[in-house]
Formats: sequence, C-alpha cells, structure tokens
Amino acid sequence: MISKTSTTTFSSAILRSDREPVKILCGDVRKKLKEVQDKTFHTCVTSPPYWGMRDYDHREQIGAEDTLTEYVENLVECFREVRRVLRDDGTLWLNVGNTYTSGGRAWRAADSKNKGRAMSYRPNTPMGLKPKDLIGVAWIVAMALQSDGWYLRSDIIWHKPNCQPESVKDRVTVSHEYLFMFSKSESYFFDQEAIKELRADGLGRKNRRSVWTINTEPFKDAHFAVFPRSLVRPCILAGSPVDGFVLDPFFGSGTVGVVAIETGRNCVGVEAKPEYVEIARKRIAGSAPSLFYGISLSGGNSHTP
Repeated sequence: MISKTSTTTFSSAILRSDREPVKILCGDVRKKLKEVQDKTFHTCVTSPPYWGMRDYDHREQIGAEDTLTEYVENLVECFREVRRVLRDDGTLWLNVGNTYTSGGRAWRAADSKNKGRAMSYRPNTPMGLKPKDLIGVAWIVAMALQSDGWYLRSDIIWHKPNCQPESVKDRVTVSHEYLFMFSKSESYFFDQEAIKELRADGLGRKNRRSVWTINTEPFKDAHFAVFPRSLVRPCILAGSPVDGFVLDPFFGSGTVGVVAIETGRNCVGVEAKPEYVEIARKRIAGSAPSLFYGISLSGGNSHTP
C-alpha cells in the first residue's frame, strides 16, 4: 500500500511490478487521485455516498453537505479527477440512489434492522422542492457529469427483489436504483460478448438488457450498504480486459477489489475512513481468482483493446 504521505505518482506499471492486485489509498479521493498518473485505468466502478442518507462520522465524508448543490459539485469534482486517470477508451459505471426530502426532520433514529440508518443531521429541503418530494438526485448527478464532459451511454435499472421494506402508506416501496454507464470518449472499450445473457428459449445468447435483477448482499463486518458482487461483475467484465486496471474511488468494504481479483483484474481503491480500509483489507485477503476468469461465456478469450 502506498504511504498516505507519499507524493510520488504511480501507474499501472507499478501495480504490476509489486504483484499486488489491489492497492488501497486512504484519504480524500480528490487528493489521493492526484498521486495517480494520467490514463492509468481501463474502467471505474463505484457507488459514492448518497446525499443525506448515511452519517459515516468522518470529517471528509461526501453526502453530508448542507445543500444538494454542494453535493453535486463535490461529485463532479471527484469524477473530473477520475476522468483524468482513465484511459481515453475508459468507462465509468456509477451506482447512485434517489432520495426524498426530509420533510423538516432534523435527525433520524436508528432502524432496528439497519443501525447504519441513524443520522444526527438531515439536510434541509432543497430550494424549489416540497416536503415528501422525490428529489431525483441520481439523474441530477448524471446530468451534471454529462455537462462536465462525460458521455452518458446507458441508464441501467438495478432491480432489487429483496429490497428493504418500507412502512410508507402513500407510495410504493422503492425496489430499484440506477447504474449509469459513462464513457470518457466517443469510442471506448466495451466487451459485449463477456456480459451477454441467455435467450429465454435457452438457445443462444443476446445482448444484455438494461434491467438487472440482482439481490442485495449482507456483509456482517459493516453497517453500511455494500455493492453486491453480481452488480459489479458485469461492469468489470464489459469495461476492462483480463489483467486490466479498475478504479473504485469510494472503496468502502472493497467489493470492487474482490471482484477484480475474482475476474483477473488489478484494482486501486480510495477510501477516506481508516476503519473501512481495514475491513476491505481483511475481505480482500480472503479472495481468490476464479479458475475461469479468462474465458468468456461464448468460449473465446476476452479481448484487449
């Protein structure tokens, strides 16, 4: 792992040379990515903290801004740096959820089923919205990134059959989130064959569709929401070649690093909170590559750009 005080930039060559498939940088992503050379990564797969949904009790946390505008500006700044360290044919896979206005509540008690939902603060209702409004944060972020220069290529619906129950009585229970696919350039690496689906009749395969039905996965060592590996895997397979380089600037419990190892990729994760870095390290230490990571479902080797 690179020292927190190091100012030496690193590249994919350094990651290969020390035979460590996953590196974790501890600190604010806007600062730590400055240690990375331009055009290092094939793809970025990540899920930043959602605005006003979790209190991670860290002074550099994103998601605890007083206003939605500040939150969006911070994410645009983060992903501008991500764009710099992506190769010109690189992609960004961004999972971000929508939220509702707080209705004037200044705090939220712990949920008996999810202690991580407790919050000592709640942001005010954004200007122009009303109590109980669905804010549409996911699309606001996506449009802001598009305006900043990203190519917005796909909006994928992550359908969660085992979604968390809600006690609401005046709307339906939310059982989906968005996964946006962006590219740095008009032309980019995308391995369609690696993620094709079986046809309904079982005879042959078809291009993957834009609704992915994937269960959430519990993780006992962390109270916060974690990426399911089945959501991350197609992003990595489509966005990078075998032995390619994957970035997750909001590393959390390290799911992207785990899947990178399982699929024969290299990964760099950035995480601001030291406690989560230790959780991710332990989890990654127990990961192993799949015996079949170099073989696509169609029987051919995954190609490189």
